[in-house]
Amino acid sequence: MSPELISIGALGVMFVVATLLPINIGILAFIGAFVVGTASLGLSEDEIFEGFPVSLFVTIVGVTYLFSVAQRNGTIDLLVRVGIRLVRGKAALVPWVLFGVAAVLTAFGTFTPAAVALLVPVGMSFAYRYGISQLMVGMMVISGAHAGAFSPIAVSGALVLGMVDSTPLAVSPLALFLASFAFNALLSALTFLMLRRSSPEAAPEQITEEVEEAGAARVTWRQGLTLVALAALVIGALGFHMEIGFLALAAGAVLALVDMKNQSKAVEGISWHTILLVAGMVTYVEILEKAGTIETISHGAAGMGAPLFVALLLCLVVAVVSAFASSTAILTAIIPIAVPLLLASHLSAVGLVAALAISTTIVDTSPFSTNGALVLSNARGVDRERFYKRIIGYTAGIVGIGPVLAWGFLVLPASL
Repeated sequence: MSPELISIGALGVMFVVATLLPINIGILAFIGAFVVGTASLGLSEDEIFEGFPVSLFVTIVGVTYLFSVAQRNGTIDLLVRVGIRLVRGKAALVPWVLFGVAAVLTAFGTFTPAAVALLVPVGMSFAYRYGISQLMVGMMVISGAHAGAFSPIAVSGALVLGMVDSTPLAVSPLALFLASFAFNALLSALTFLMLRRSSPEAAPEQITEEVEEAGAARVTWRQGLTLVALAALVIGALGFHMEIGFLALAAGAVLALVDMKNQSKAVEGISWHTILLVAGMVTYVEILEKAGTIETISHGAAGMGAPLFVALLLCLVVAVVSAFASSTAILTAIIPIAVPLLLASHLSAVGLVAALAISTTIVDTSPFSTNGALVLSNARGVDRERFYKRIIGYTAGIVGIGPVLAWGFLVLPASL
């Protein structure tokens, strides 16, 4: 059997095992990199570890550590309270506030499931109390988290941009971020319009009381310092092109030093699960490169016909697979496959990369994903089986329509 078939077969086994069993696919990827690299390609250990993403590792450690510090000193809760206060007694604005807060959190480096885990319980309790559609609120929180997830200092954004930077392609970080934000805002608007009628309006006076209570707490000096640190992170990373991971680690360390009593366990908030997944998958992708698998698949895709059709097919495939598997793992596998297609065609690099990123993540509403499962588990006062079927129906619509719209808005116009 050829190295190409062995490497792609091993990758398929990884996805199946990680989907059916509670094991991090990053662990399987590291094992697969060693087994395939040594047994099939005859690589040394040093050659296998050439694919380990050092810079990305530091970035994810840094931004998730800073988020952990901010969460422990109450800054994240402060942002949620301020957001809720902005509704000024209007129940219809609550889902949009949660959308905005989720986008801000992920744009500043919070990993998407962490932001969803923080906001979904708050949002769905609020929705249950005031008669707002819980499905609408849960789905809009997820969309908000994805809206900010591809900023240059976000985990997913850093992952995609880091992989593209190692190729001859040029993808504007701002364009990638705005494409994802605009698409998820549109998706949320459609969700809001379709689902808001299923629930009665809340009593304005009740919400006003809660809003006043939410805004009563004052900003502590530690929270103020945290907000300054977040602003400095954005300015340093975007304005002066400084290393995001090191900036985030430095900011987190300073904040921890001024609050050592409460920050002693901040390291536990680092997203080690994500780090293991990303590091393992990126390392294995390098093995696919060395085996010639990426080149073979890309040439096969290019030989299928029009590049536009291949781009649409890729968007549909990643959406279906990602509904049952890790979006981050899918992203690390699909971007290298798309690169040769882009180099050999006139397709827009930022358009296709953004469309693939969006197609991969918007289906995380699935109850088989972390985000969708959080919405299902936090639903209150509902028939659990019926609510589960509603989430499945919503996700099926996203899988069927979302990739086509992403392709139609981002890939097709730039190719005509």
